[in-house]
Amino acid sequence: MKVSELAQKTGLAAINEYKDREIERVYISDMVSDLIASARTNSVVVTLQTHKSLIAAANLAGAAMIVIVNGRKPSEDVVALANRTGIGLFSYDLDSWAFAKKLVNLGFE
Repeated sequence: MKVSELAQKTGLAAINEYKDREIERVYISDMVSDLIASARTNSVVVTLQTHKSLIAAANLAGAAMIVIVNGRKPSEDVVALANRTGIGLFSYDLDSWAFAKKLVNLGFE
């Protein structure tokens, strides 16, 4: 499933321009060090973090998109950094659990 398709099917709000990559897996964590160690290429990263280190970690892991939950929004410098990497930034109003349930319903494990 492509980033744009996942965003449409789950009601995500796009925050930036992004590369419409294929999504292969999901990783949920609020610890940047955990993302670096365990997230994988073409992942959906689900987190409540909004700082620059998040973008660096996601880029290092090869993530395709980041979903920021709880209605949080990143600052403009974080959005600019995400634009440079091509990683899609999206906002979701509810918590990680609510978004995870949507992902499971779409066939992600």
